[in-house]
Amino acid sequence: MMNIEEMTPRDIVKELDKYIIGQNEAKKAVAIAMRNRVRRQRLPEKWQKEILPKNILMIGPTGVGKTEIARRLAKLSGSPFVKVEATRFTEVGYVGKNVDSMIRDLVGISVNMVKSEEMEKVKERAERMAEEMIIDYIMGIRRKKPANIFEMFMGPQKPPQQQEIVVEDDSRREEVRKALRSGELDEKEIEIEVEEAAVPALMMGGGGEFEDLGIDLGNIFGNLLPKRKKKRKVKVKEAKKILTQMEAERLIDMDKVIQEALDRAQHRGIIFIDEIDKIAFNGGSGSGPDVSRQGVQRDLLPIVEGTTIMTKYGPVRTDFILFIAAGAFHMSKPSDLIPELQGRFPIRVELDPLTKEDFVRILTEPENAITKQYKVLLETEGVELVFTEDGVDEIASVAFDLNQRLENIGARRLYTVMEKVLEDVSFYAPDIPDKKVVIDRKYVKAKVENIARDENLSSYIL
Repeated sequence: MMNIEEMTPRDIVKELDKYIIGQNEAKKAVAIAMRNRVRRQRLPEKWQKEILPKNILMIGPTGVGKTEIARRLAKLSGSPFVKVEATRFTEVGYVGKNVDSMIRDLVGISVNMVKSEEMEKVKERAERMAEEMIIDYIMGIRRKKPANIFEMFMGPQKPPQQQEIVVEDDSRREEVRKALRSGELDEKEIEIEVEEAAVPALMMGGGGEFEDLGIDLGNIFGNLLPKRKKKRKVKVKEAKKILTQMEAERLIDMDKVIQEALDRAQHRGIIFIDEIDKIAFNGGSGSGPDVSRQGVQRDLLPIVEGTTIMTKYGPVRTDFILFIAAGAFHMSKPSDLIPELQGRFPIRVELDPLTKEDFVRILTEPENAITKQYKVLLETEGVELVFTEDGVDEIASVAFDLNQRLENIGARRLYTVMEKVLEDVSFYAPDIPDKKVVIDRKYVKAKVENIARDENLSSYIL
């Protein structure tokens, strides 16, 4: 796959087509937004500061691909991505989270992303170091690390007669190394030492309020208090993972990681705000819930406009974060949002309801199509699932018909119908004598027809 910087908007849409059926207007809008980021990076610094991302408002019923488009776009571009529900935020009489928390979540995800990348770079070195440590544990060699800076330079300060003398047998060491690499010792149990940060009692309660203020109590106290060493008995196979992780964390420069993560969150971050229609003010009484909804919108406004949010890793500017908002807008319309917030989402795209033909394509075409997912799942039990053309058509018909008669939940209905169709196969898979199961129209009808016909039953089961 090409680097995002080399991809044209057409290439981006082509990649999104592998996972999302239809919704070309929405794909086109996000592809342009992503390409504009690349264009902006190529400009002189003077112009980079002037050109802000054009935020997108997606309008369409549930289950048509709004979230999936944003999530796939973030994955494709390697951008930190956060999905939040507008209704989770706090305002008058409304218990929820502080609006700033979405930025802190984004930065946290960005830090983890960069940290994982840096750890991957030093993985080979960390594995070698972990291997040496495991060989030491197996051979009973204890290497004392310097207790303080003085010992680092001057060496251990014990009298010569009290110093530990380590005598190594090189040939024995190589034998152990060979056995370790071949996997012969994987099930052997050894006792290893792992470091644990000393967590003060007040941190055990959560410390959420401090987190909302951008204060990292864990880091503050973790740096003041010494790390405790704890002995654990584990198998060699697990010890490799634990010690490799520990050594990789020691090898990376966390200051550099945090700096890169902050930059990535500020310039490449994507925040998806779902259910924005639920906080739209539709001209009600002007009190109670309506005041609360307007309050949440006003809290969101400065973040979307561009402000500085304090996080535990440092200040973050929100000017260049791409915001994608989405909502069904059944009971309200985009113009019910406060004018200032409407102005911050200049690109509007309407997503189409899914047809039966779309359902057929969703079941078969995407790289992660539901039928493909069930096939590989049941292959682990030795069962071969075969979906015929008329079988797929029947599943699509049942799902579409249920959406028309009951609540329209889009492609999510396919999961419900598929689960009911394959319930017996999934349950009896290990004991099925005939390991080839054909899912055709007759099979699908036998499993769901009676439930689908009965409106009372289908409203509860399907």
